[in-house]
Amino acid sequence: MKKKHWLVTAAVVGMALTGSAGVYAGTNLESIKASLNHGLGIQVNGSAYTPTANGKKLAPISYQGTTYLPIRSIGEALNTPVSFDAASNKVIIGSGSSTGTPATPAVSTAVIKTKYLPTDFPFPKDAKQVSLVENVADNKKQVSLLYSTKSNLLELGNTYKDYYLSKDVTKNSEIIEADNLSIVSSKDNDFVVSINSSPITNQTGAYEISVVWKEQ
Repeated sequence: MKKKHWLVTAAVVGMALTGSAGVYAGTNLESIKASLNHGLGIQVNGSAYTPTANGKKLAPISYQGTTYLPIRSIGEALNTPVSFDAASNKVIIGSGSSTGTPATPAVSTAVIKTKYLPTDFPFPKDAKQVSLVENVADNKKQVSLLYSTKSNLLELGNTYKDYYLSKDVTKNSEIIEADNLSIVSSKDNDFVVSINSSPITNQTGAYEISVVWKEQ
């Protein structure tokens, strides 16, 4: 078969969201026969790109004349957040909202001053400290921080996910949804962190974010 090279644009489609297959209702699933196209090259902004998930190479799928690409991996290549909202059974690309207040981009730790969090730990621009406890136990630094924000949880969650993946963590799990954020990451002999959200009563779109960070 002649090798094809495709330039990835906004028109590229694909629904291979890693880790989300089990949440779809069985009545909405339809069995098909498709082919993994290992010979298809992908180019993103002029550079060759190989989609991956959890360290494994992902192949495009060819079905009835249409090529399907793994959307989460492609989203990462294009710096566009991609998430799955289990409540509405919907894949969300981008901020997740076409109306209302735009999502607040994350910035540096200068928004909230701490002694022990890494200096590049990201906070949303509107973050407001609710409580902060920092101490040292058994010669290990510990941080327990609570802050409030009206930031979009999908974008905030993907910011934290990408941040910790860039730290070469040895263990990582996350739930990133439009109304729920839960991330646990750790790096052997370095640190462990958990980040969780909870809605603020009587404040639409506002959340408290709990950050618990410890040295290992």
